[in-house]
Amino acid sequence: MVIKWDVTIPELTGDETRKAYLYLPESYDREPHKRYPVLYMFDGHNVFFDSDATYGKCWGMKEYMDATGTELLIAAVECNHSPDNGRLKEYSPFPFNDPKFGRFPGWGRKTMEWMSRIFKSDIDRHFRTIPDREHTFIAGSSMGGLMSLYAVLEFNRIYSRAAALSPSLWVGPERLERLIQRTSLKPGTVVYMDYGAKELDNHTNMVRQFGRISSLLMDRGVLVNSRIVPGGTHCEASWEKQLPFFMNTLLYEG
Repeated sequence: MVIKWDVTIPELTGDETRKAYLYLPESYDREPHKRYPVLYMFDGHNVFFDSDATYGKCWGMKEYMDATGTELLIAAVECNHSPDNGRLKEYSPFPFNDPKFGRFPGWGRKTMEWMSRIFKSDIDRHFRTIPDREHTFIAGSSMGGLMSLYAVLEFNRIYSRAAALSPSLWVGPERLERLIQRTSLKPGTVVYMDYGAKELDNHTNMVRQFGRISSLLMDRGVLVNSRIVPGGTHCEASWEKQLPFFMNTLLYEG
């Protein structure tokens, strides 16, 4: 079951509403005393329903979760659809310049502070979660993939595991590298990171940058599952095919 409701992020868009989504496994109502880990996701409109997805194709997360019987809550929030590149502003942890669209301020920290302080608190208050770090994960793709990496590094006290699919590593690469090298990380931090083979040429030196980030994470003791996806492209249909890979990494117990 997926619940939908409206939320606001006053720090970013005032009283303007956007959709929030929460997946509840079939056992949720059947076992009223059971508590669940939570996976937070970016671009919530693309996660569950084709009818809500920007390009008419979602990740198929509900079908995957139902089919596998995975005991996990998934909480996701719609992105900023403002034609003034609202999504790029909110999903960039660092200021950056784009040759086509100009300079972006990098409101990623504000986004994560709201998600971690307000949204997570609401989910923990109203639903039967296991709220500790060990059972709190985060995932996204493209700019949402970059934000997932940023979240597990900068907000490591809250999120223990992250999945970054096709992350936009070209945004502030030096800043990201410094963050990896200097941030305080708790033991047991896990990162799944992939990139599609057919999208590697979309940005300069992506192979080198992908390998560099993977190596830096491992140097810091992060448990990394890093993949180049054969035939992978930059779209929801491709990311849907990676569900078994990143979900197994997030939930792997050893």
